[in-house]
This record gives sequence, C-alpha cells and structure tokens, in this order.
Amino acid sequence: MLHKNLILLMMAAAIVSLAACTTQTPTDPMQEKVARFHTVELKADLSGLSENERQAIGLLIDAAQIMDDIFWSQAFDKEKESFLANLPSDAARQFAMINYGPWDRLDGNKPYVEGYGEKPKSANFYPADITAEEFEAFDDPQKASLYTLLRRNENGELITIPYSVAYRDQHEKAADLMRRAAELIGDEGFKKYIALRIEALLTDNYQPSDFAWMDMKTSKLDFVAGPIENYEDRLFGYKAAHEAFVLVKDLTWSTRLEKYAAMLPDLQKGLPVPDEYKQERPGSDSDMNVYEALFYAGDCNAGSKTIAINLPNDEEVQLQKGSRKLQLKNAMKAKFDNILVPIANLLIDPAQQNHIKFDAFFENITFHEVAHGMGIKNTINGKGNVREALKEQYAVLEEAKADILGLYLVTKLYEIGEISSGEVMDNYVTFFASIFRSSRFGAASAHGKANMLNLKHFANSGAFIYQKNGTYLVDFDKMKLAVVEQVNLILTIQGNGDYETAKSLIETDGVMSDQLRKDLDTVNALNIPVDIVFIKGKKVLGI
Repeated sequence: MLHKNLILLMMAAAIVSLAACTTQTPTDPMQEKVARFHTVELKADLSGLSENERQAIGLLIDAAQIMDDIFWSQAFDKEKESFLANLPSDAARQFAMINYGPWDRLDGNKPYVEGYGEKPKSANFYPADITAEEFEAFDDPQKASLYTLLRRNENGELITIPYSVAYRDQHEKAADLMRRAAELIGDEGFKKYIALRIEALLTDNYQPSDFAWMDMKTSKLDFVAGPIENYEDRLFGYKAAHEAFVLVKDLTWSTRLEKYAAMLPDLQKGLPVPDEYKQERPGSDSDMNVYEALFYAGDCNAGSKTIAINLPNDEEVQLQKGSRKLQLKNAMKAKFDNILVPIANLLIDPAQQNHIKFDAFFENITFHEVAHGMGIKNTINGKGNVREALKEQYAVLEEAKADILGLYLVTKLYEIGEISSGEVMDNYVTFFASIFRSSRFGAASAHGKANMLNLKHFANSGAFIYQKNGTYLVDFDKMKLAVVEQVNLILTIQGNGDYETAKSLIETDGVMSDQLRKDLDTVNALNIPVDIVFIKGKKVLGI
C-alpha cells in the first residue's frame, strides 16, 4: 500500500499535468508568486477598548505608514511610486509590495524585474560603490552608528548623515501623530514612552525611550516604531532599518507567561557553558506578553512576517532592565494552521505527527525571543560587544543561538515542572518541522542561514532519521544532546568575539543541502503557502 505522502505527490503531479494540457492562456508568473502567500486579515477584538483608544490606534497606524515609506527608501534606491507604476501588472505590483523592491526576498533576493541585478548588500544605507577598505579608512566616529547614512559629497568623499537629518520631515510628521495618540490614551507609562520616542526620532538618541518602554507595564496598546533591526544591512550589519508594529495586549494569554520573567537569572546561571560565558545577568524587569497585531510596517513586513519580538536591542538596556518579549498570537496562529501543519503532515513520520501542537509552536517562539536576551552581550577578551566583534556574521549567529537556546530553555522548564501541559517531545518535533517552514524564507536571510546551521548540526549528530518513505523521525535523546552542544558552541564563539570561526561556520554549514532542497520542492509542489501576507489597516479594524 502506497504511503499517503506518495499518493499526495502523485495527485499533485496529475493536477499539474492536467492543467498544462487544458490551460489555453499562459499563467502570469507574478500571479503564481503572489499565490504562494496565504492572505490573512489582520484584525482583533477591540471591544474592550475605549473610543479614545480606538482613535489612537488610527493615528498610530498613520505614523506606522510613515515608517513604511522610510523603509522603502532604505531598502531600494529608486522612488517607490514610479517604480510601482512602471511594473507590467497588478500582480507584479502586489509582489513588489511584499518584497519592497524588485528582489524576491524568499528566493535568495533574486531579481524578478528585468533590468535589475543582484540586490546590493549595502541596500541604500551606503554608496553602491563603497568598498570595505574605503569604509575602514573613513575617519568618522559615526560611520558605524545604527542611525547614520553614508553618502558622498560633491568631491566624491564619504560623509555621514544622521537619520534625524535625512528623515527629518517624515519623523516630524510621525511625531505629531504619535503625540496626538498619546494624548488620547490615559496610561502614563505609554505617554512617557511616546514622548521620549518622539525625541529619539528627532535626535537619534533612542536609549531613554528604550528604558521608558521597559518601564511601561500597564498599557493595553503598544507601539514599536523607528530604526530597530540591522538585517537589511548585509554589507556590515551596522545600519538599523525603520519598521513599526501597532499592537493590543491579550490579557488572558499574557497571564500565562508572567511567571517566566522572574526565572531568567537562574536560567542564565544554568547555561551549559563555562562561567565566564554566562557571567552577565539579564535584567530583572524583563516581561513577556502576548498581543494581537493590528498593523505591520517596514522591515518587519518585508518578505516573511515577524511573529514575535524581543526588544530593545541596546545591550546596556538589556543588562539593566532585561527585554520585552512580545508574542503576536494572531499572526503566529495563521502560520501554524496554514503552513506548519500541512508541512508536518507531509514530512514528519505519522507516528510523531501527534506532537505537532500550537502550544509547542507558541512556546518555542516565545523562548526564541527570551533567548535573544540571554547568553553574552560583551566579549570576554576585550573585543567589545558581540555585535561589533562579529560584524556582518552577527545576525545569523544570533538567530541560530535564539532558535537553539530557546529549545534548551523549554527543556529545562519541563524538567523543573514549570511547563506541564503537553510533553517536551511536542516541542522537539514541532521545532524540527518548523525548520522546514522557515527554511523556505531562503538561505539569503539571517533566519534562513540560522536554520541551515542548526539543521546541519542535527544531521551531524544523528538527531533525526530520514526514511525511505520521505518522512523524518526525530531521535529525542540525540536531539537533546545536540541542542546542548550547539548552545555551547555558539555562546563560546560569541563570547570570544571569534569572527573568523563564525564566518567559517556560516559559510560551511549555513547553506541549503541537496536533501533539504528536494524536501522544499516537494512542499512547493503541493502549493503549501510559503508565508502570509496581510490585509490590514483602519478599514479592516472598523475604526
């Protein structure tokens, strides 16, 4: 009797063959690309909010849209509207809006518009012709700042332009909207945070607003906005890209996570590395909450959609206050139901498919974000902070750390009885299946390369068995040991600021294997969505 996965593949092949024979007109390849994304209405129950809070959401969405426009200019050096107008079809324009430019972010940044070559690693943060040698020789203390653009003056010499100058008009418009929103919301912590975030946009001094955001504990709404992550800068990994989230807290689910924040210092002490690599202590003010996402903009909306947040990135704030972990439950559930479950049904042994559970998916992602705030932020040998020491390799290694350390933390919480629903095997099988989900984001992204690193390590450790019927069987004991080994390796590289080892590891193991490529081809043949795309905004929310 044929295995059900082979039957599914034969059916898919038959459908493709029939379509090829009966279709009279060629399919627009852009429509096919857009169809790879599952459409989700980004909405939530706002009945518990006051009319003032609902009005504030509208203003914050308008401010978020400004962050979106700035990100377009950072990701792509052409004017957005004229670029979109010159595309040949509505489907091409839809795909461009998903990717913020002419490169397919989930297919190795390959151009899908004629006339464009490889996506510049510099994005639009630096002159396109800058070299590493020229950057190193450039004598300007602000050149590696998160918040400066590098440009050339009339003599062709490098100069720095602060974000607060380059984006002055947009920041001032966003500031006015944010100020009006804060006036409508009675929460004093939110008002203080917004006031300092406005000042940050206008001065490039973001640390005070990060501290205020960590002190903001009682607001039903949250607004994350400004230059935050540095994934878009693939040249040096220095420049922060603009993004924004508008969020409303899920009080019921947030209560489930409250107890874990107090455990972080003890969990840090127990990390499987020598003492010198875990001497830092995460701040005691860390909090973990669950939100419904109302609006995404900019970097977090480009290509694959963010489903959890761990901020701020400022190492000093993390050491003094900790970090805030925000789980975006509606976006997370959409990915689990429409992407992860179908992939698991195809690639995971039927005897282990009962371990694919949303609660395990939720916990894995939650502790991925927790793990970002743990480990080591400053090298142990005087090389400065880890981000600076590892340069453009930092983002990949940090994402690999968060993935694998998050699974380690979940394991420890099961062992001490703090997680008791389900079983830890649920987390391991769900984690393994999710590698196939997120590997489809492509090996060009930091998250994609991180997946490849961990999958290669699991393969070398015998943590799974690939079976003749095309499915995988997780070996729990070997995977558990492999997790500990990988946590030790990554934290050691980070603590040593070992750029060369990080670079070699990523270049060797951070690539897609032939077997994984075949598995993803199998997944794609059944038209399982690669990610989600949002219908969002004030109209969707009814405000």
